[in-house]
Amino acid sequence: MSDVTIYHNPACGTSRNTLALIRNSGEEPQVIEYLKTPPTREELKGLIQRMGVSVRDVLRQKGTPYEELGLGDPSLTDDQLLDAMMAHPILINRPIVVTPLGVKLCRPSEAVLDILPNPQQGAYAKEDGEPVVDEQGRRLI
Repeated sequence: MSDVTIYHNPACGTSRNTLALIRNSGEEPQVIEYLKTPPTREELKGLIQRMGVSVRDVLRQKGTPYEELGLGDPSLTDDQLLDAMMAHPILINRPIVVTPLGVKLCRPSEAVLDILPNPQQGAYAKEDGEPVVDEQGRRLI
């Protein structure tokens, strides 16, 4: 079992690029398609705490029922926001990656490079062609 876990949405380009960067480091991560298998409330709370961010920082707006649910209301509590994410997992921003070096919301995808335990093993460019890592495995952006 890998020491790296990604909460992944295969329909998301950022998530696919992050997964590819993990694999480019020689890791085969545990892939959790969080829309099919959402984290429990306690798991999500723990991930957010380990990232050192607010619940609101992990709330996805684009392509979700964020507006319809009125989640932009600053008076909503963390518990209310977590309730919404439990009811609508699409509201959980992605990808979240867990490694022995930390937990991070990897937006942009190259943010994963900060917490991967192994170096990149070769060149990598994002799906849109933007180079991220050179042939020697050095970060470009």
